[in-house]
Amino acid sequence: MEHAIEAKGLSYLYPAQEEGGKGVQVFENLDLTVAQGSFVVILGHNGCGKSTLAKHFNAILLPSGGKVYVYGKDTADEQQLIPIRREVGMVFQNPDNQIVANVVEEDVAFAPENLGVEPKEIRRRVDEALKLVGMYKYRTHAPHLLSGGQKQRVAIAGVIAMDPQCIVLDEPTAMLDPRGRREVLETIRRINRDRRATVVLITHHMREAIDADRVVVMSEGAVVADGTPKAVFPQVELLRAVGLDVPETTGLLHGLRQAGLDVPLDALHIKDCAQAIYRAIKSS
Repeated sequence: MEHAIEAKGLSYLYPAQEEGGKGVQVFENLDLTVAQGSFVVILGHNGCGKSTLAKHFNAILLPSGGKVYVYGKDTADEQQLIPIRREVGMVFQNPDNQIVANVVEEDVAFAPENLGVEPKEIRRRVDEALKLVGMYKYRTHAPHLLSGGQKQRVAIAGVIAMDPQCIVLDEPTAMLDPRGRREVLETIRRINRDRRATVVLITHHMREAIDADRVVVMSEGAVVADGTPKAVFPQVELLRAVGLDVPETTGLLHGLRQAGLDVPLDALHIKDCAQAIYRAIKSS
């Protein structure tokens, strides 16, 4: 399978803030690949390096050592900077920092206009992007009148309109209420499913990772777990040791198992969890 992103021996040192001071080593000799078309969630506590890693995926940051390749392009090659940023779109925590226009559809059109896309194609992209994120009926609204979740969906539409192959979202639900988080997550899944776009979601919310193809857990700049959600989340002791929790369903099953009930730990969805508990009680 083709790699959308490939980090080889990646190291990054934040420069010292004061002359003569010591820099901060975030990670060293990190290897990671992201397959084209996959939905990957990167989990970790604050300060573990996940956001720093995300910024390497479209050359916002460049490696101190090692290499990062985006669809085969070296992020350290200045001539590849614009092509790389067309391939990988970034969505950040606060949508207000990405919304630049006073009308929703004008904001979504901003990036393709700056890329020199033809007006007729811009119109098509804007309409398609807004429909994909469920915001088409708000196309003539003022962004500042929208809810947090709606603003974030507009920000995502602006990235989609650039027609990237990969979208990296750095804690896009951190500032949202439960409804806003749900809206944004549904949008992310739809992008991955309908557009076949590669999605990399950076988060510390365990439930947001349940439906991913793959979960990568980071701690102190290193990958400590990597696999499907059903393979990663049953590692309850490991996750808690690195400052993370587990989905509520996994936590419940783990507690029941410690109490002596023979239940699996990989029933992540509520319905599956309930069925697993029912079967265990019935057979005990």
